[in-house]
Amino acid sequence: MSWQQLYESKVISVEEAAGKVKSGDRVVLGHAVGEPAAVIDEMVAHKENYKDVEIVHMVAMGKAGYAQPGMEEHFRHNAIFVGGTTRDAVASGRGDFTPCFFSEVPKLFRTSLPVDVALIQVTPPDEHGYCSFGVSNDYTKPAAECAKLVIAEVNDQMPRTMGDCFIHISEIDYVVESSHPVIELKPARIGEVERAIGENCASLIEDGATLQLGIGAIPDAVLLFLRDKKDLGIHSEMISDGVVELVEAGVITNKAKTIHPGKIVVTFLMGTKKLYDFANNNAMLEMYPVDYVNDPTVIMKNSKMVSINSCVQVDLMGQVASESVGLKQISGVGGQLDFVRGSNMCKDGKSIIAMPATAAKGTVSKIVPLLDEGAAVTTSRNDVDYVVTEFGIAHLKGKNLRERARALINIAHPNFREGLIKECENRFHQQF
Repeated sequence: MSWQQLYESKVISVEEAAGKVKSGDRVVLGHAVGEPAAVIDEMVAHKENYKDVEIVHMVAMGKAGYAQPGMEEHFRHNAIFVGGTTRDAVASGRGDFTPCFFSEVPKLFRTSLPVDVALIQVTPPDEHGYCSFGVSNDYTKPAAECAKLVIAEVNDQMPRTMGDCFIHISEIDYVVESSHPVIELKPARIGEVERAIGENCASLIEDGATLQLGIGAIPDAVLLFLRDKKDLGIHSEMISDGVVELVEAGVITNKAKTIHPGKIVVTFLMGTKKLYDFANNNAMLEMYPVDYVNDPTVIMKNSKMVSINSCVQVDLMGQVASESVGLKQISGVGGQLDFVRGSNMCKDGKSIIAMPATAAKGTVSKIVPLLDEGAAVTTSRNDVDYVVTEFGIAHLKGKNLRERARALINIAHPNFREGLIKECENRFHQQF
């Protein structure tokens, strides 16, 4: 049987596909903008057909109907990273949160969280019968490799990406054909605060550096100040539109990279159609599973590796809380610590925690004497290298606790420095 005949034999309707999921199944959804919306929406529309189906996901960019009130008997969301559409479910007890480094999620699926059903979204097959995972390789490919049942939404508008990013039609159990634009994430608004933070971060980046950038206003602002740099490279869990502009400007060439020279290496994409069009059939961009891209022992092989991540709070010892506000889980560790440690293990690497000095319209300092009660420490004081705000750069590696406190107070908002100084004088029994 040819792969074309095999493919045709596996095509079913979305209603039939939803019927393949049974009560009690653990279902892993393709990640972020790679979520297979058609099948999951059909399941939610007919929730009465299901009982105790566990939905495992990280960043949910779709409707997340399974996590809404009234779904408790039918679906229970198990979040490995809490997003905007699933935050309330976890906070109210309708869903659960499982702490895990992004790099270790594939291992979870092979061990303590075995996968019954992988719902994935892929491109149509190529001339050899291979579908690309497109915008979502990360844990999606490993989940499909170990699932008992694989249901693929084949979307002819999914960009075809390269690297270790393919699944043969013979490894898919059922196919649902669709045609719709990939979910887009519009660029964040960059204000004066973000521009100042971006400029401070950019001052730490040398020619020939390899970068990991997250998503949002601060990483986008960093990119604005890199246009005078030369031969930058990318090894990052994800990228957004700003990277495309620097490639087009000749700033990102990847020529100086130690591993995968000439290539942008990522594990998922999230941006606008501009990014997806750039990624489509582009040999410069290669996507690999997250247990490779985010492995600190792989990251460390890049010369001049620089990681840039954000956070909620930093205390005066340098402890970083990035995923919770007190006891409320608002996100997850994601790849922050994977890249902090990989950059720190690099002989000439740097890891940067970048944030505005205040929150709540300037009424709350993000540099605090103590983290909020119940807040999870995402990045330990032993791991933190640089902390950056709009007021400057604090280099914490090799600093004792008193020196750390002084450095952090110097980049806190001036309105809060006096209170932080008093706290330090009480703590360290000397004048600051």
